[in-house]
Amino acid sequence: MTERLRIALQKKGRLADDSFALLKKCGLRFAIRGGGLLARVKNMPIDLLLVRDDDIPSFVANNAADIGIVGENVLVEEQLTAKTKLDAEITMRLGFSRCKLSLAAADMGDIKKPTDLNGTRIATTYPGVLGKYLKDKNIDATAVEMKGAVELAPSIGIAESICDLVSSGATLEANGLTAFETILKSEAVLIQSGRDLSEDKQALLAKLMSRIDGVIKSAETKYIMLNAPKDKVAAITQLLPGSDAPTIIPLAGSDDLVALQAVCTENIFWETLEDLKALGARAILVLPIEKMMS
Repeated sequence: MTERLRIALQKKGRLADDSFALLKKCGLRFAIRGGGLLARVKNMPIDLLLVRDDDIPSFVANNAADIGIVGENVLVEEQLTAKTKLDAEITMRLGFSRCKLSLAAADMGDIKKPTDLNGTRIATTYPGVLGKYLKDKNIDATAVEMKGAVELAPSIGIAESICDLVSSGATLEANGLTAFETILKSEAVLIQSGRDLSEDKQALLAKLMSRIDGVIKSAETKYIMLNAPKDKVAAITQLLPGSDAPTIIPLAGSDDLVALQAVCTENIFWETLEDLKALGARAILVLPIEKMMS
């Protein structure tokens, strides 16, 4: 009987939604029902363990899960605060659920830079990351650990500043706060312990990671098609961002024009299209790529 690969995932929230979407784009068929803690993939021997985000590193480290998808901020905090060394390391960066762990203080207050923190209190849900930052920067401040609503701390007198996750900055603005220092940039990461997997699980994990890599690359990649003058092909190719040698196809009934097709691994902006048109390109199409495997 084939062993089932166990993946620990956050059970709800933005990271959970993005993780489920990633796995479904990889071809995994599963359904998340209510408050269940286990979802079985129907077309591959994989089980999804749905848990709290801060439990994922320990699940991986203690062999309850083979791999996990978690925010890098959570992983780093757990590594810094665990009583023993946590056997869970980043295997792949996934590029979604990006955010920053930042220091912020009142717009009209006296704290404008890290050195202003000396002798003050900082409210945070990340005492491990904050503590390391303060030690590294030789700042004498007190971390006040909170479980939530950190942005309220300055207004109710619990602390003079905060250390919290920032994505759009709207929550800080709504509470009269301004971020003045980023201490950690975070994104979703795939983590694994250092122990060896069985041959079946290792083969399954390699297949899954290949699919994840393909999904990530396809999200950043576009397929471009256009018609162009033969004598401008070299110049046009130079404008195509991150492309390999394009495919050139003669156009029926024209000795001067060719069709050019290329896979571009970098963003194509409107300015790029305008530059292509200026070189004589026409009928320019930029298409998304759903799946990609190198």
